[in-house]
Amino acid sequence: MTEPAADLDLTRWIRPGDTVVWGQACAEPRALTAALVQARHELDGIRCVVGIPATTTLKPDTVDGIDVVSYCGSGGNAALDQAGLLDVLPVHYSTLPALLTTGALRADVVLVQVSPADAQGRHCLGLGDDYFSSAIDTARVVLVEVNRHVPFVDGARTIATGDWAHAVWSDVPPAQMPAGVPSDTVAAVADSVADLVDDGVTLQIGIGALPDAVLGRLHDRTDLGFHSGILTDGVMSLITSGAASGAAKTVDPGVAVGGSLVGTAELFEFAHHNPRITLRPTGYTHRIDVLAAQHRLTAINSAVEVDLTGAVNAETVGDRYVGAVGGAMDFLRGAALSPGGTPIVALPSTARGRSRIVAHLSGPVSTPRADAGLIVTEHGHADLRGLSISARVEAMIAVAAPEHRDELADSAARLATREVTA
Repeated sequence: MTEPAADLDLTRWIRPGDTVVWGQACAEPRALTAALVQARHELDGIRCVVGIPATTTLKPDTVDGIDVVSYCGSGGNAALDQAGLLDVLPVHYSTLPALLTTGALRADVVLVQVSPADAQGRHCLGLGDDYFSSAIDTARVVLVEVNRHVPFVDGARTIATGDWAHAVWSDVPPAQMPAGVPSDTVAAVADSVADLVDDGVTLQIGIGALPDAVLGRLHDRTDLGFHSGILTDGVMSLITSGAASGAAKTVDPGVAVGGSLVGTAELFEFAHHNPRITLRPTGYTHRIDVLAAQHRLTAINSAVEVDLTGAVNAETVGDRYVGAVGGAMDFLRGAALSPGGTPIVALPSTARGRSRIVAHLSGPVSTPRADAGLIVTEHGHADLRGLSISARVEAMIAVAAPEHRDELADSAARLATREVTA
């Protein structure tokens, strides 16, 4: 039986000190999370493990009494970080399921948003079956929000009465994350990336204006495939236009595979019982042997800055945590192992007049230079695979903004001198 979420007394199910996890982005069970925030003072010091937010449920003025932990500083998480209210997990995305089931973040309570039941009584995790869903099997309590707006997506995990402690019904539309509008510079970077995408490759993309812009430039390709952490409106557009048939995929041919749907209501409707879309858990989407077996996996990831030898900071700008280690390493390594694969890190060459190609990273090394592949800016790409340090420096300076190249060359020369005399 279900009841309205407004009538739910969460103190019946959540104990003081519990760790609570739920689906991220569009998969957030909004009625349940709103109820949790409303009851936070009665729940006495719970810990919430969250992902990319698509709502403003958790804000600096709504998390007093809650310890918020996340693998990323994206979206609203950035405000929590600046307020000193976010504990950051600098971990690979692929490790999250184990952390939530047997590790230090073992979840006591899982909040799940699902579709209405099908004829077999199954409810589908139709907007996200990624890192959190594994905790359904090990958590003490599973609370379910049945939402009529959630699609039933092939391949996604299903649960039924008996798999949860309690269920509520909701008519709250899921959060949406429409494509961003790219700046002129981001559009130019997207042009550079699109030039590297051939017919028949299998694509992995991240969230944001840049990957959306790249997808918008691929409608003249044929037989593109997708194996990614997310599927977006841009993916839907390429499928409907005929550019993304998935016919060349060696794993899951003809099917776009993702962990979550991140987009608009149009995408959710498109995915409903669509055999060309499937959602799978992180244990599959990010698994290295699955990625290595993909046909020409082209992984497109972003960065805050990249140094002259290919080391990547994808996490911080100054003292602000804005990104993540996330799944970049999983996919970059998978693409490097994939026959004909292309590991790409793309970024504008400057931000606020400062070069994002740097002599020394200002933040952590999210991806080491040993895993560097192609670094792409609006000025072209530097293929660092197999290059020596001196050759990498030359290639990286060539894709930096012209006005910063001399300074970078001087920095590289001073660095080389210090290394020789050390």
